[in-house]
Amino acid sequence: MGPLDALWHLLDFFAPALAVGMLSATAAKLCWRRELATVAWKRLALWGCAAAALALVAMLVVSGRDGRMLNYGVMLLSCALALWWAGFSRASRL
Repeated sequence: MGPLDALWHLLDFFAPALAVGMLSATAAKLCWRRELATVAWKRLALWGCAAAALALVAMLVVSGRDGRMLNYGVMLLSCALALWWAGFSRASRL
Protein backbone atom coordinates (compact mmCIF):
# COMPACT_ATOMS: atom_id res chain seq x y z
CA MET A 1 0.00 0.00 0.00
CA GLY A 2 1.35 3.37 -0.99
CA PRO A 3 1.11 6.63 0.93
CA LEU A 4 -1.82 7.84 -1.15
CA ASP A 5 -3.75 4.62 -0.46
CA ALA A 6 -3.01 4.96 3.25
CA LEU A 7 -4.31 8.54 3.19
CA TRP A 8 -7.54 7.44 1.50
CA HIS A 9 -8.04 4.65 4.05
CA LEU A 10 -7.56 7.12 6.89
CA LEU A 11 -9.96 9.63 5.34
CA ASP A 12 -12.54 6.90 4.72
CA PHE A 13 -12.23 5.75 8.33
CA PHE A 14 -12.96 9.23 9.73
CA ALA A 15 -15.60 10.27 7.16
CA PRO A 16 -18.57 8.85 9.12
CA ALA A 17 -17.46 10.69 12.26
CA LEU A 18 -17.17 13.96 10.37
CA ALA A 19 -20.56 13.53 8.70
CA VAL A 20 -22.34 12.51 11.89
CA GLY A 21 -20.80 15.35 13.89
CA MET A 22 -21.72 18.01 11.36
CA LEU A 23 -25.22 16.71 10.63
CA SER A 24 -25.99 16.26 14.33
CA ALA A 25 -24.88 19.80 15.11
CA THR A 26 -27.08 21.12 12.32
CA ALA A 27 -30.06 19.10 13.51
CA ALA A 28 -29.55 20.22 17.11
CA LYS A 29 -29.41 23.88 16.08
CA LEU A 30 -32.62 23.44 14.07
CA CYS A 31 -34.54 21.52 16.74
CA TRP A 32 -33.52 23.64 19.74
CA ARG A 33 -33.22 27.12 18.22
CA ARG A 34 -33.96 29.12 21.35
CA GLU A 35 -32.03 26.94 23.75
CA LEU A 36 -28.93 26.82 21.53
CA ALA A 37 -29.09 30.40 20.26
CA THR A 38 -26.01 31.39 22.28
CA VAL A 39 -23.98 28.32 21.27
CA ALA A 40 -22.09 28.52 17.98
CA TRP A 41 -22.66 25.80 15.38
CA LYS A 42 -18.90 25.49 14.99
CA ARG A 43 -18.53 24.58 18.67
CA LEU A 44 -21.23 21.92 18.46
CA ALA A 45 -19.79 20.46 15.25
CA LEU A 46 -16.27 20.37 16.70
CA TRP A 47 -17.38 18.58 19.87
CA GLY A 48 -19.58 16.16 17.92
CA CYS A 49 -16.91 15.30 15.33
CA ALA A 50 -14.18 14.89 17.95
CA ALA A 51 -16.29 12.61 20.15
CA ALA A 52 -17.40 10.51 17.18
CA ALA A 53 -13.83 10.14 15.92
CA LEU A 54 -12.54 9.16 19.36
CA ALA A 55 -15.32 6.59 19.69
CA LEU A 56 -14.46 5.07 16.31
CA VAL A 57 -10.79 4.76 17.25
CA ALA A 58 -11.63 3.32 20.68
CA MET A 59 -14.02 0.77 19.22
CA LEU A 60 -11.47 -0.20 16.56
CA VAL A 61 -9.01 -0.95 19.36
CA VAL A 62 -11.60 -2.80 21.45
CA SER A 63 -13.27 -4.86 18.72
CA GLY A 64 -10.34 -5.17 16.33
CA ARG A 65 -12.51 -4.40 13.30
CA ASP A 66 -13.92 -1.36 11.60
CA GLY A 67 -17.45 -1.15 10.26
CA ARG A 68 -19.32 -3.11 12.93
CA MET A 69 -22.77 -1.90 13.90
CA LEU A 70 -21.72 -1.73 17.54
CA ASN A 71 -18.91 0.67 16.57
CA TYR A 72 -21.33 2.98 14.80
CA GLY A 73 -23.80 2.80 17.68
CA VAL A 74 -21.12 3.85 20.15
CA MET A 75 -20.10 6.62 17.72
CA LEU A 76 -23.66 7.98 17.66
CA LEU A 77 -24.03 7.77 21.43
CA SER A 78 -20.75 9.57 22.05
CA CYS A 79 -21.66 12.27 19.53
CA ALA A 80 -25.02 12.81 21.22
CA LEU A 81 -23.40 13.06 24.66
CA ALA A 82 -20.81 15.52 23.37
CA LEU A 83 -23.50 17.69 21.78
CA TRP A 84 -25.44 17.67 25.01
CA TRP A 85 -22.33 18.68 26.94
CA ALA A 86 -21.35 21.41 24.48
CA GLY A 87 -24.85 22.81 24.16
CA PHE A 88 -26.81 22.27 27.33
CA SER A 89 -24.49 21.78 30.28
CA ARG A 90 -23.88 24.63 32.70
CA ALA A 91 -20.12 24.16 32.52
CA SER A 92 -20.12 24.95 28.81
CA ARG A 93 -21.95 28.25 29.37
CA LEU A 94 -19.29 29.66 31.71
